Amino acid sequence: MRSQADPSKINELPACVAIALNGGDSAIIDAAEEANPVLDFAHSAARTLSENPKWMECRFLYDARGSALFEQICRQPEYYPTRRETAILHRYAGEICETTGCVTLAELGCGSAIKTRHILSAYVKSNGSVRYVPVDVSRSALQHACAAITAWHPAVKVAGIRGTYECAFPFLKALSPVMVLFLGSTIGNLNEDQDRLFWRNIGRHLSEGDFFLLGVDLVKDTSILEAAYNDRAGVSAAFTLNLFERMNRELKTGIDVLHLQHVAYFSSAKSRIEIFAQFNREQRVRIKPLNKSIPISAGERIQVEISRKFNLNELVPRLYSCGFATRRIFSDENSWFALLLLEKVAND
Repeated sequence: MRSQADPSKINELPACVAIALNGGDSAIIDAAEEANPVLDFAHSAARTLSENPKWMECRFLYDARGSALFEQICRQPEYYPTRRETAILHRYAGEICETTGCVTLAELGCGSAIKTRHILSAYVKSNGSVRYVPVDVSRSALQHACAAITAWHPAVKVAGIRGTYECAFPFLKALSPVMVLFLGSTIGNLNEDQDRLFWRNIGRHLSEGDFFLLGVDLVKDTSILEAAYNDRAGVSAAFTLNLFERMNRELKTGIDVLHLQHVAYFSSAKSRIEIFAQFNREQRVRIKPLNKSIPISAGERIQVEISRKFNLNELVPRLYSCGFATRRIFSDENSWFALLLLEKVAND
């Protein structure tokens, strides 16, 4: 069984993180560069809405209201991924812990970290305590997750990192031996180019023998896939439209959201769900911080998110080519969702 992270390496982390992981009070550090969040949003919107076809970065879906709406989506009867993944984690957490031994757990995009408790429980049961480093761009989500986990089990030593996934990568060497958790099939929100860059970057920051637990949604009947992103309660639609309500709040864009429509469907050619906001009448989007205006035609669709669906026979060899060997695959009885336990191997 592998030993816990070397204390001398832990002490290379920012002081508040090292103290928290060594048993002090939980802490959150800002790993993202200091920037004006409104201007960041404005520049991103101006750039992506000027392209053809128009799109928006999905990271802006997750303001406080967007994060709350996503939690509601996960509770909708049509949205199976959360329930399936949670059941897999509950069933196999002990086997995952047995395979990896004593490691620090670092979670990319932790959200509420509710599902993660199954993993944390297994590691506490096996090792007496566990170090947990959640990462999220949403400060409110991160604060809630850290507070909830600390209150739930005092044997979990928590230190959060606010920032993008890439902001957390430089900390991974000091956390080794580590298992990175990337759950919820969030990897599916990256397009093919972003996916290749992600694996190349994280591979450079993990040590040989470190682990990666990857949740992936698998290809299945189109009606099941499309229902998950078009729930009858309309929460998915509210989640999409909240992005444009956020633009009105923060960028003073003046968008008439009542004339926007949520559209989500499965593209079999690209093996992914594609999610859009369709403008049902012509509008002009003003980006007040930049004094810029962008016309949107009636019927034009703005892509706000994708969710790729995976075939394991294609995914496993591709991950190996990126330096990750698949040690175990855990799935549900219908093979709708899978957890892949990967190990970083030496590059050829």
